Amino acid sequence: MRVALKIAYVGTGYHGSQIQPDVATIEGELFNALKELEIMGDPKKASFQSSGRTDAGVHARGQVVAFNTDKLNLSIPRVINSKLPNSIWAWAHAEVPDDFDPRRDASSRVYRYIISGEHYDISRIRSASKILVGEHDFSNFCSKDEDKGTVRDVKRIDVRVSGALTKIDVEANSFLWNMVRKMVTALTMVGSRMRDEAWLKQMLEPESYEEGLEPAQSYGLTLMEVKYPMEIPWTEDAYSLRRASEKVQEYLIRHRVMAEVMQELVPKE
Repeated sequence: MRVALKIAYVGTGYHGSQIQPDVATIEGELFNALKELEIMGDPKKASFQSSGRTDAGVHARGQVVAFNTDKLNLSIPRVINSKLPNSIWAWAHAEVPDDFDPRRDASSRVYRYIISGEHYDISRIRSASKILVGEHDFSNFCSKDEDKGTVRDVKRIDVRVSGALTKIDVEANSFLWNMVRKMVTALTMVGSRMRDEAWLKQMLEPESYEEGLEPAQSYGLTLMEVKYPMEIPWTEDAYSLRRASEKVQEYLIRHRVMAEVMQELVPKE
């Protein structure tokens, strides 16, 4: 049987999701857990696949993976999570067709980038974001070693303010390497009045205009959801979600304390 899982993780401290030799990765931790539980042996023999890779430091709420196994009773989030570090957890599972491919079968992905909105004109960012929606050549918004086409269809970009933060949701059929983070860089440049919308339109015409952009920092990016055209019978694990909430609260407390510590490191005048 083939099983699909929804995986969430805090990407800090990992060298991306895709397994690599001699460094910590999300897949590396997941493979170790599945092997220890004897759910899966060789990933290739089990036809292990993911919906896509995330870069070092990038987080996920809705990464999707699938693999073949004869241990259906063990292939549930609460069992798998018992062997995973606190920064990674499965929270839903489903039995899927034998030919299910979480990457190729996906119709779209949704990423969210969170910025501190205090230094930007959000109305300018919101207006500029509309220029990026639609089918465009995003050569100026990706790393140049792409060996595939650079045309992508951005279905929507939603910009909303949440207190002192601004959340930018981007949905597209698929993404190029560093595409979302470079889009965010461009939007914040417009939002800070360093550039204007005419420049952004030029950036979508790589045959006549080329400019390199630094990608925004990875810590602000999260893979929120992977969408599929077919109905997938997901079963959410209430226990795993409750435990994940507890883990997140521990992270929040730690970061609140660290924020106060950082303030104390600089003597007050």
